[in-house]
Amino acid sequence: MAPSVVSCSSCGTRNRIPAAASGSPRCARCKDPLAWIVDADDATFADVAERSPLPVVVDLWAPWCGPCRTISPLLEELASELAGRCKLVKVNVDDAPSLQARLGVRGIPTLVVLRHGKEVARQVGAAPLAQLRAWLQSSLDRRE
Repeated sequence: MAPSVVSCSSCGTRNRIPAAASGSPRCARCKDPLAWIVDADDATFADVAERSPLPVVVDLWAPWCGPCRTISPLLEELASELAGRCKLVKVNVDDAPSLQARLGVRGIPTLVVLRHGKEVARQVGAAPLAQLRAWLQSSLDRRE
């Protein structure tokens, strides 16, 4: 799992972000939280998503899916807005058939919120930004 490089929205510093870590990423210069957006597949999902210290929004998508491509930038925008509160894990279902089956995904895009590796919310289908924001914030605010 190679680290990704993210520019800080506050100061512009480019930071390397690991796919898995014990804390949440912060800018090396200004210490603001960074959007944590990573890819996962069948082999890496447990380390990247299920063991995350933050709640995880799992985006189950495919490159041939139009609605998936429509909501992808919206989810990245929300991950930036909610930096330090959640992690966005993108899973291409074509590359992760076992995970797709284990999570019971029958349609895409499917969004699943995990807390400590357990599902706390699910949304199937594309939605506008305001609806995604409201769903995600209520899912993150939900207590176990």
